[in-house]
Amino acid sequence: MKSKIKILFLLIVITVSSFSVNAGNDDFGTVKKRVVDELMKTVVSDSQVESVLAIMNDDGSFQGIDYEDLSRIAGFPHGRHTRDIVNLARAYRNSNSRFCRDGELKERITRGLQHWVDNDYVGDNWHDNQITTPTNLTNLMLLIGDELPDNLVQQAQPMIRRATMIEEPGVFYGARPGGDRIAIAGIVAKNLLFLGEREEFDDIIQIIAGEIKFTTGERGMQHDYSFHHRHDRVNNTTDYGYGKYANAFGEWSWYVAGTRYQFPAESINMLVDYYLDGVYKQLVYGVYDDVGVRNRSITGRRGNLSPRGIVEIERLLYSTDYRADELKEILRLRRGELSRTTRSFATFFWQTEHFVFQRPDFYTSVRMHSTRNRNMEEPYNGPGIVTHHRADGTNYLLLKGDEYHNIWPVYDWQKVSGTTVMQKPRLHGPDDIQKDGLTDFVGAVTDGLYGAVAYDFKSPHDMVEAKKSWFFFDREYVAMGSEINSVPDLPVYTTINQALMRGDVSVMQDGRVRQLPAGDHNLDNVKWAYHDRVGYILPEPASVHLLNQAQQGRWSDLTLQKNISDEIITEDVFLMGFNHGNRPLGGSYQYIVVPGVSQQDLSRSAANNRNIDILSNGSGIHAVRHNGLGICQIAAYRAGKVELSPGSDVEFFSPGMAMLKMSGTRITGLTLSDPSRQLTRLMISVPGRYTGKGDNFSTMPEGGSSTLFIVNLPLGPYAGQSVTIEL
Repeated sequence: MKSKIKILFLLIVITVSSFSVNAGNDDFGTVKKRVVDELMKTVVSDSQVESVLAIMNDDGSFQGIDYEDLSRIAGFPHGRHTRDIVNLARAYRNSNSRFCRDGELKERITRGLQHWVDNDYVGDNWHDNQITTPTNLTNLMLLIGDELPDNLVQQAQPMIRRATMIEEPGVFYGARPGGDRIAIAGIVAKNLLFLGEREEFDDIIQIIAGEIKFTTGERGMQHDYSFHHRHDRVNNTTDYGYGKYANAFGEWSWYVAGTRYQFPAESINMLVDYYLDGVYKQLVYGVYDDVGVRNRSITGRRGNLSPRGIVEIERLLYSTDYRADELKEILRLRRGELSRTTRSFATFFWQTEHFVFQRPDFYTSVRMHSTRNRNMEEPYNGPGIVTHHRADGTNYLLLKGDEYHNIWPVYDWQKVSGTTVMQKPRLHGPDDIQKDGLTDFVGAVTDGLYGAVAYDFKSPHDMVEAKKSWFFFDREYVAMGSEINSVPDLPVYTTINQALMRGDVSVMQDGRVRQLPAGDHNLDNVKWAYHDRVGYILPEPASVHLLNQAQQGRWSDLTLQKNISDEIITEDVFLMGFNHGNRPLGGSYQYIVVPGVSQQDLSRSAANNRNIDILSNGSGIHAVRHNGLGICQIAAYRAGKVELSPGSDVEFFSPGMAMLKMSGTRITGLTLSDPSRQLTRLMISVPGRYTGKGDNFSTMPEGGSSTLFIVNLPLGPYAGQSVTIEL
């Protein structure tokens, strides 16, 4: 395998070298050839051509497209028209196709384009007109434009030029900074290649080259390597921030490599940082979608769980050796050459209120919102009408990556994994989804390997309040909530997990282990439950609700879009949670999740709660100690003390979070953060005598045997990030 990689690398070096030799001759022509070659990589079979021609009408239109309906919810099926004539053009240029240079095929392509320019279909969604149509028409021009009638080519240009860098509110939106800017600049660049306009091409390449940059507070890449597509600051890292931003930049960096247009190495390396520290950390093992990151698109239609592609990684490895080992591991995972990742991390995207935690055997995340970020995308263009609670402390757990695959038609959207939600007769309407957050104290503390999350939750929909926290370790994590309150006389429910049911469900109830029959159960005195290699431990036996049966639903219930299947879908579902009853006053919960465990191991280790102590779950402080790791994690929602052991306290003089690494009774590391982002420094008293001073902290001995730490916190775009002190 290594020899193959070396050979491939040498071929690339030779190719790039030849690009450099030719650079002085015609860089513009070199880039154009690469773009066309890339378009031709999509192979269109003769049978596909025959299928397209079979539904083409004499006037150049296609059967099956409602050309009259240009509404958003129709989804612009007209895009199929221009895509189909592009595919016909691919076959026309393909020397291996029997349609290559076929005169009749060219005439049909011409007729299809003529129909389009005669009618100039403009959809209600700006994207249809400024990206979809210009993309397809530009590709058509690059493939066959030189052989089309001149007047037809000229008639198509005004439609292509709707992809413009000029911003005119109410007319043109696509050049807005963020996910669409590079995509539109790329369309413009391709059209300039076709037209031979070299001077303008120079200018547009400079625009693309300058787009990899931090734009914190605005659209684009944030200082934590998350991505915001809109001013609502909703997480868009693995959709707009992946395909239309990172991949679009990477595509052009490849087109211009070895020419005078080549992008600076600093920009390419920053792109690598964004992929590895942003995008890939928000994908399960860097391969599969973390459904917690997804927005409205999760409900659009039946999805595909295939691994993400490898093209962008290959291009990066051709361009730079920066962080190459990390890129190569993701590449091998996506190809199926590695069975598991070696990467373990705990990362908080403080600009986006999203926490991710990965070990070689599992991946989990927590999605939140605050006064700094809205909760969810609006259901633009139809999909996402049931996503009201998907940022209310959502906690998905994935071992394989397919645990929630296509569950959404049968999903109970008021029991989203991890959330505490009032159970209403029905969800609010689709116009009442996106909301401003109501609390500041939303964040995490992490040293990059371990971490904890704190969420002072107030529902913007239902008047439910709760203090919710999560504490993450190597082989398990702890979730707890307290001060659960609600005004309406309706039940409140905290969901531990809702996922596809894979196999039997077992519980330990009243000290006995039994396999649970299919059904909808309310169980008392439960110590643990087990399903699909995951254990759920109740530190103190408690009452739980558990459902393990077939559920039904339809994709069409999740969207306002047309042409979505209304077929009844049936899936077996596992659902576990706590019913807090109507109008809970000061309710609480706590549980330990153990991924990748056998039932036998779970049964043995549950007796001592996996060597984990719940130090506090109330009075404004949540605290957990993992005795095996020597780690204590604390979320202090208000100033106060927590007892580590008799006579040994940690005291917060303001709200904050802390993680203490211990060797016996001595603290070896201290990590702090301010989820509220309102403090310039944090003061915390810890047991033991410590002296020292660093660039960002100082110590003061206190009476008895404790030490006050005064720690300066990150400011500006880094407010909310953690600070670690080694002792």
